[in-house]
Amino acid sequence: MTMPDNFNRRSALTLLAGTMTTAGLLPIDVTFGEETGSGIDQTATIPADRRLGPLKNLTGSFPFEPPESLEAWAVRSQQLRRRVLLAAGLWPPPKPKPVNATVWGPVEREGYSVRRVYFQSSPGLWVTGSLYKPAKIEGKIPAILCPHGHWKEGRFHAHSEEQFEKELTWGSEQDRPSGRYPLQSRCVTLCRMGCLVFHYDMLGYADSAPIKMIAHGTRRRPQMEHADHWGLFSPQAELRLISALGLQTFNSLRTVDWITSLPEVDASRIGVTGASGGGTQTFMLTAIDDRISAAFPAVMASTSMQGGCPCENACYLRIDAGNIDFTALAAPRPLGLSAANDWTVHLESEGLPELKQLYSLYGADENIEGKYFDFEHNYNAVSRAMMYAFFDKHFRLGHSEVVEQDYQPLTRSEMTVWGPDHPKPPCGESAEVEAITAFNRARQKQIEALTPSDHKSFARYQEIVGGALQTMVGREVPNRDSIERLPLSKVDQGDFLRESLLVSSPEYGEEIPATHFIPAHTKRFDPRPIIWLTDGGRMSLESPDGVPLAPFAQLLGRGFPVIGADLLYQGDFLKGKKRLIKAPIVPHVRYALGYTFGYNHPLFIRRVHDVFAICKAFDRGQGVHLVGIGREVGPIVAAAAAACANGKDSRLIERVAIFTSGFRFTEVASFDDPMMLPGAVRYGDVPFLLALNAPRLMWLGGEGNQLPELVKRSYSAADAPAPLLFIGPEAGAAAAAARWIVS
Repeated sequence: MTMPDNFNRRSALTLLAGTMTTAGLLPIDVTFGEETGSGIDQTATIPADRRLGPLKNLTGSFPFEPPESLEAWAVRSQQLRRRVLLAAGLWPPPKPKPVNATVWGPVEREGYSVRRVYFQSSPGLWVTGSLYKPAKIEGKIPAILCPHGHWKEGRFHAHSEEQFEKELTWGSEQDRPSGRYPLQSRCVTLCRMGCLVFHYDMLGYADSAPIKMIAHGTRRRPQMEHADHWGLFSPQAELRLISALGLQTFNSLRTVDWITSLPEVDASRIGVTGASGGGTQTFMLTAIDDRISAAFPAVMASTSMQGGCPCENACYLRIDAGNIDFTALAAPRPLGLSAANDWTVHLESEGLPELKQLYSLYGADENIEGKYFDFEHNYNAVSRAMMYAFFDKHFRLGHSEVVEQDYQPLTRSEMTVWGPDHPKPPCGESAEVEAITAFNRARQKQIEALTPSDHKSFARYQEIVGGALQTMVGREVPNRDSIERLPLSKVDQGDFLRESLLVSSPEYGEEIPATHFIPAHTKRFDPRPIIWLTDGGRMSLESPDGVPLAPFAQLLGRGFPVIGADLLYQGDFLKGKKRLIKAPIVPHVRYALGYTFGYNHPLFIRRVHDVFAICKAFDRGQGVHLVGIGREVGPIVAAAAAACANGKDSRLIERVAIFTSGFRFTEVASFDDPMMLPGAVRYGDVPFLLALNAPRLMWLGGEGNQLPELVKRSYSAADAPAPLLFIGPEAGAAAAAARWIVS
C-alpha cells in the first residue's frame, strides 16, 4: 500500500477509524467539559493513538489461537477461567453447597416421568425446572442439564402451527410432537436413552423468579439506580460485577451442586447442552466447572458475533478472548458443536480446526466434533440427532441409533412448578432488589474473609484479590524494548533541559505525550526518575512559560529527573483544552454496560496501561518513584502500582505517593463516568488498590485523619511500615509528597 505524500499522524487516525469501522467496531462519542487552561509547545497533532478510534463490539472478529504446547495452554486456560469467573462476579469461585430442592407433582409418561423442581440458589433467587426421570433405573445413570436459550416462553415453548409446517417443509423437523415441541423432545429422548435430564429456566422465562424479562431486553430504569435501591444493569450492579450472565451462571453451578447429590446420578457423567443463549450457558458452565464431563453447545460458538442478549454479556468477559476460547476450556473433555446459517456458519473452517489442534495436544482427537447444517438458527431434529449420538458415545449408553419416538407432550399446567400448595414467590423490582442485595451480601462476606492478618493470609489476599486486579488490568507491564521514546523537542533552560516527547507502544498502537525535565547542573544525579501525574496532565507541572513549579524545581535541584505525562484523554489528547466528562460507550439499543466493557478496557484501565508504559520508558534499571495527585489520577496510580507489586516488575516502582481526594467508586453514578471501573466496589473500592501495594513504601493523602483499615491491616500482615499519612489539603500535597520522596 503506497501512502500519499501528505500522510501524517492525523491521516493515520482517519485511516484507522475507517478501517476499524469496517471491522465491526463503532465510532467513539465523547463529551468534554470546561477549559482547563493552556501550556506551551504541545505536540503538533493529537497523538496517533489507536484508542481514539472506534470501540470493539460483539460483532467483531474473535479468532482463537491454539497453543503451541500444553504448558502454554495451562497458563492461558487459567487466565481464561479467571476471566470468566471474574466477569460473572464469581471470583473467587463459590464452593459447592447442599441444595434444599422441592421436588413434587410427578407426571407419568410411557417409560419416564417428569417432576417439578424449584430451589433457591441464593436467598430470593429461584431455580425452576422440569426433571425427566427414566421409569427403570439400574445402578447410577448420567445426568444432562438442558438450559433452553431464547425460545419464546422458554421451557414452555411450542412452535406455532405455521412455524411447524415450515419446519416440515424445510426438512428440519420430521413429525409431531417432536417437531412441534423441540425442547421437550430433546429432554424426552435423552431420558429414554437412560439419562436423568433437568430442563431449567433462564432468568425471566417460564416459572423463573423473581427477576422478569428485564434480564434480556433492558431499558434504563432510573428508579433502580439509587445507592440504597438498585437492580441489574445499574452502575451500582456493574461496580459489584452483578449481571444477568453472572446470575444465570451461578444458577447453573448450584444446579450442578443439586444434580450431583441425587443418589441415582453418576457424578462422573454430567452433561450439558443448549442452543443459542442456552449454548452460551453451556460453554460458560463447562469452562468453569470441571464436574461437567461432556458438553454440546449448539449454534453459538463462533469467531464472529458473540451473543446479542444482555444475559450473554458482562464486563471484562471478551477482552482479548472470545467464545471459541471459552469453548476450548472444555478440553480434553468430550465437546460437540453444531453450526447453522447464522454467525456459526463458518465454524468448520474458523474455530473447529483450531479446537482440534488443541485436542490433539491432549491426544484426545476422538473427543471433539463439529458440523455445519444447512438450516437457519436452530436446535432442530437434524442437529439433535448429532447430539444424541454424541452423548450415547461418550456416556456409553449402548444405542446403535437414536430416533425420536412419539410421546405425549406436557401441558403448561403439567410443567409449571408453582401451584396452590407451592405459591410463586413475589416478582418485580422490589423482589429483584432484595434477591440481588442478598446475593451481593454473601459475596462481600467472601471478600471480607480474605482481609489479611499474617503472611499466609496476605499471600492468599494477593492471590485472590490481586488476581482479580490482574484480570481487570488485562495486561502485564511491557518489556523495555517494546517501548519507544519519540523526541519532539528539547530546550536548554539553564538549570535543566526540557524535553517534549511521545512514549510509544507500537504493539498496542498507543502514544502518550510526556515532558521530561532533566537536571543539567548538579553534582548529584539520582538515577531513579520521578513520574509525576495529575488530573490536569503534564502541563500542570509548569508555568505557562515552561518553568517548573516550585516542588518540581526543588526535585530537579536535588538531582531527580521529573516526568509529567498526558494520560489518555488528558492534555494533548484533547487539544481543545477541555476535560473529559463522559467516556466513550458502545451505542446499543439495549442498556447494558457489558456491550462496552465486555469488549474494551474501561478508560480507567487504559490509563493504568499508560502508567505502565511511562514507568517502563524512563526506568534506568533501578526503578522509578511514582506520584499521583488528584481524584482521578490518585486511584489510577494506586491501581498501576498494585498491579505490578508482585512478579518480575515488583521493583519497577520504588516509592509511590498518592493523593486520592477522598474519592470512592461508590460515587460513580453513570456508565459513562470516566472513573467507572466495574468490580471496584466488589473488591474493596479504593482501599483495596492501596492495600495491594504492600509492602511498597507509600505516602498517602486525601484519606482523612486515619488510614483505611484494610490498608493498615495489609501492611501489618506484610510486616511493612504503614504508609505515611498526609492529612493536609490537596493544595499542599505536591510539596509534601516531594519532601517525602527525597527524605
